[in-house]
Amino acid sequence: MTVSLSFRVRLLTAAVASLLVAQPVAAVERLTFTLPVLDESISLDLSQATNARELIDSNPDLQELDRAGDGSVLKLIEALLTAPLPEETGSIVRQSVGHPLFEQLLLVASELVEVKGLPADTSGQMLSEALAAAYRDDEPHLLGFLRHVPGDELSMNLRVLASYAQRLRANQDDARSLVQKGTAAKPVSTSIVDAAASGWMRRQRSIAVQHRPQPLQVTVISPTGMSNGRLVVISHGLWDAPSSFEGWAYLLAANGYSVVLPRHPGSDSRQQESLLKGRQPPPASEELRLRPMDVSAVIDAVENGSVLAGALVQTDSVAVVGHSWGATAALQLGGLQTTSRKLSSRCQDLRDPERNLSWVLQCSWLTGADQGSLADQRVRTAVVVSPPLRLLFDEASGPSMHAKVLLVSGTRDWVVPSDPEAVVPLREGQPLANGHRIVLASGGDHFNLWAPVDAEEPPVLGPLILAWINDHLGISNSLSFSAGGWGNQRVPLVDVTGQL
Repeated sequence: MTVSLSFRVRLLTAAVASLLVAQPVAAVERLTFTLPVLDESISLDLSQATNARELIDSNPDLQELDRAGDGSVLKLIEALLTAPLPEETGSIVRQSVGHPLFEQLLLVASELVEVKGLPADTSGQMLSEALAAAYRDDEPHLLGFLRHVPGDELSMNLRVLASYAQRLRANQDDARSLVQKGTAAKPVSTSIVDAAASGWMRRQRSIAVQHRPQPLQVTVISPTGMSNGRLVVISHGLWDAPSSFEGWAYLLAANGYSVVLPRHPGSDSRQQESLLKGRQPPPASEELRLRPMDVSAVIDAVENGSVLAGALVQTDSVAVVGHSWGATAALQLGGLQTTSRKLSSRCQDLRDPERNLSWVLQCSWLTGADQGSLADQRVRTAVVVSPPLRLLFDEASGPSMHAKVLLVSGTRDWVVPSDPEAVVPLREGQPLANGHRIVLASGGDHFNLWAPVDAEEPPVLGPLILAWINDHLGISNSLSFSAGGWGNQRVPLVDVTGQL
């Protein structure tokens, strides 16, 4: 992995700021950073310089970089030292102190940045106090922040960052090999894709629910033609919204399905906006329980006629589609049991070979994991796209699931990589014996498999989702999973279940 000059200097600069400290006892006095590839460490005595120019002059390596960049290194360091922090930064940190998701982020960050002479703080309290002091002293910039960071030495290990990248590649090797050995599904007929341009109507509704203080907002996509009487619920991921997946709903509705997309208020895009403005903390662990309850509440609302009144939609045989955290909720509803066992044993091991970015979220669920088994017998089948599941679920519960699951994962997904989060769990769960299947999207990542309302390209997974649901809800239609013809020309889709 190559680290850019600007990134290296940025890291240097962040620590250099601590040299201009009015209170030397509390200030970081030395910066040490370890470079990947070169396998060497550079240590700078920050106490010997009072500004960026002196720092560069005191170090031959920095002098060389500055000369090679025609003075740009000095300008960059000076700019970074005085760059104002966003006004919301302090409030964001204060709101996040003590929250599991924030603690997990700090735990991972502690592998890259260590403040020696100070106990590891995964609560964010030190960050909060340093930021508060910077604002109090009218120094709302990086330099001001670092002036108030206690400790003896700031150590940055870029070799660890390189090892993370190497681990990510390793966590995608198995999936890529399976795709190369398999055969991509035949691309779908253009006539089926074009049908999604019409044949549906869109409405917004709200549902009163007992488990949340405010009504649940939902998007309803209904067929304008003949309804097949079947319901599909689509659940979005963390800090996302129903609009990211309406493309799937259009295709389903054009083929007779009634589709409802709930907005999960504790972890949606609006919650993220409030978080970034310092108005709300990160999503609480209780969202692990509340999200599947949202979906069950949607099914209840259709059942009692408050949504889709008069549509004669069956609620005893429902399909749930989910992306990322929404896919996790779909697995919970389908009968996969949650457990804290693996979360307790593996979340603190930062060198676990299967560790990936999704573990930050999964490990934040520890306190609620044993209360997350929320099967809804009305959910007959599920399509789960990129679900974080390695640590949360007990694979042994797979045979007892009442819902049949299609798991879809992209071979280039760096957020929820295919090997630990899809291939390994399905392999351990004996998918063929239990009726579950796994399809890998060659070249798919965590974000290009979406189906937003303004997408220029037809949704990659739309035909696959339609075909799977048709088969498992007993709908004779133009597409069938078992018959094939649900593939994509741009992103090859390969059923690798038989190779596990």
